[in-house]
Amino acid sequence: MQPVKNVLQEKGHDLWSIEPDAMVFDAIELMAHKGVGALLVLEGEKLAGIISERDYTRKVILKGKSSRETRIRSIMSSPVICTDADQDVKKCMSLMTSKNIRHLPVLENHRLVGIVSLGDLVKTIIAEQESEIRGLESYILYHTGLSQ
Repeated sequence: MQPVKNVLQEKGHDLWSIEPDAMVFDAIELMAHKGVGALLVLEGEKLAGIISERDYTRKVILKGKSSRETRIRSIMSSPVICTDADQDVKKCMSLMTSKNIRHLPVLENHRLVGIVSLGDLVKTIIAEQESEIRGLESYILYHTGLSQ
């Protein structure tokens, strides 16, 4: 299985972030504009947390809070679970499943280089499995003489 840095090469290294003292409304607006389900919360260069649509629904909407009056700091998930760029895609998927998270920041030499979603990893695993199936089919057809 390939390392997660290969997923980032395919998907891109775009990082969307917001400051912890911004309002939740601004985070939701930015997520909608960028078409993402989570934002990294950066305090200067330091990764302070992550805010997702799930945080918003569970910690703002369901609790009757106002997104225009609630600071990200009060609802962000922290500390952030991260992975190394060389980590295997299946191990990343296993980590995300066990921790019940949908977004995983990726570090290389302790520096933030990207973020992957559960969907990104599923897409990668499916593509690898399809490639493997095609290879096995070709092997079988060749070795049974059915490829002619």
